Amino acid sequence: MNILVSACLLGVNCKYNGNNNKVEKLLEHMQNVTLIPICPEQLGGLTTPRPPAEYVEEAKILNNIGIDVTKEFAIGAEETLRIAKLCNCSFAILKERSPSCGSKQIYDGSFQGKVKDGMGVTARLLEQNGIKVYSEENFEEIL
Repeated sequence: MNILVSACLLGVNCKYNGNNNKVEKLLEHMQNVTLIPICPEQLGGLTTPRPPAEYVEEAKILNNIGIDVTKEFAIGAEETLRIAKLCNCSFAILKERSPSCGSKQIYDGSFQGKVKDGMGVTARLLEQNGIKVYSEENFEEIL
């Protein structure tokens, strides 16, 4: 089984600040599957490191210096979907609260660390195309 995974959860330094969100438990529990690492923001053409970005409106993503990065997030989502289809992935494990990857919550646009219910652009696109999205908080439900 192939599972798409946010590369930052696997220890790749692709997080906005140049770090990662490695989850050892994920690596331990997913030894019998093939993990396909992706970073939608990088696939959309954004650099690492990069200014943090959040949804400020329903369909608008700005970084914390006011630059609209909605287009880059949309491109990254499309590229991620293309990879998921090429690799025949039925599931994805994505970083919760990310404006790309959040499956249940995203940051609220205030850049104050506050969250709201919602999905990131990549998570939403994958779900719309039949790929079930989990996060680092509930990935064990796949097993």
